[in-house]
Amino acid sequence: MQHQTSATRGIGIPMRMLAGALALALVIGGFAPLFPASALAEETGSNPDTTAEPSAEQTAIEQSAAAYEAATAHVAELEQQITDNEARIDEITQQLPEQQERSANATRALYKMNQQGCSLVDMVLGSQSIGDFLSNVEYIMRVQNSNYAEIVRLEAMQSELEETRQSLTSAKDEAKAEEARAEQALAEAQAARERAQREAQERAAQAAAEQARLAEEQAAAEKKAQEEAASSSSETEAGGNTSNGSSSSGSTTEAVTPPPSDNADWSSDKASFVASWAGRIDAYLAGSPMAGCGKYYAAAAWDYGVDPRFSPAISCVESSKGAACFASHNAWGWGSSSWGSWEEAIDAHVRGLARGYGYTLTYEGAQKYCPPNADFWYNRVAAEMAKI
Repeated sequence: MQHQTSATRGIGIPMRMLAGALALALVIGGFAPLFPASALAEETGSNPDTTAEPSAEQTAIEQSAAAYEAATAHVAELEQQITDNEARIDEITQQLPEQQERSANATRALYKMNQQGCSLVDMVLGSQSIGDFLSNVEYIMRVQNSNYAEIVRLEAMQSELEETRQSLTSAKDEAKAEEARAEQALAEAQAARERAQREAQERAAQAAAEQARLAEEQAAAEKKAQEEAASSSSETEAGGNTSNGSSSSGSTTEAVTPPPSDNADWSSDKASFVASWAGRIDAYLAGSPMAGCGKYYAAAAWDYGVDPRFSPAISCVESSKGAACFASHNAWGWGSSSWGSWEEAIDAHVRGLARGYGYTLTYEGAQKYCPPNADFWYNRVAAEMAKI
């Protein structure tokens, strides 16, 4: 059924013709859409799949990313523990000679007191009063306790030193094992992402070949129709009919052009990957409400194993990079979702793309995301991806 808005119904212009003209102007002019995401969704019927469950391959990608994150975080904790232990060992080692000297003096003092025989009888006989006696006892006990405390302190320092050294050795061993686990997780993450990238490139090549074949068939059909129309026109003129014949090859499908390969280097670690992509995405988002969010897009791309250009490009097509969101921080026409921050929103959208649409833009994905106008949507997203 032909859809018309109230603004166009009165003059009889179908909305799809108006949308087609607008799409042509945008493609020719290369302008980002200037209408809100809700308007685009209404005109093109955007209906993204927001509830897809991860495939076994996607689950492996997400689990490898989580394992790598956990392992690297644990390594960082262990490295801090090692640093703290080494600092404490140095501190005790520096204090130990002085404490050993104090403890030796205390031992000698105690030995001398024992040799001199400070008995209760001697203190009673040598005291002038009970007060003197108690004072002498208190003094001797204070001296003895002080000397004992120095010896105990030395033993405690030596014990702490040994325990800290053991803890240091244990932390180093654990860190070494955790680093091995992190390397294994990283290798698994890299392999999964490289596999997804390779398969996406193969599908893109197949899609391009199929598009070329369809274009040749369409051109041949149009040529044949023109020849038949010309032949029919000649016959009509020969028969005396001067009316101009007309022919129609029927509606044609808009040619689709896949985006160029992202050439993402999945052989690096996450920090290097984010560093290499954040700046490129930030340059693309400059001046938009999402300016500076490149690191979020790049980190999410790593975590879920997708083309880092995919989500930013959709945000441009659906909301002019967040300038016209129909719900809070929803720059992609992503169902009815809303979020409290761009970081949260970007992570959720990239995760949804990975689970429901695969590594990168495909025509099948465009048919799911924007069913009535998949060709236009596909080409717009592909064109935006090529800018990043």
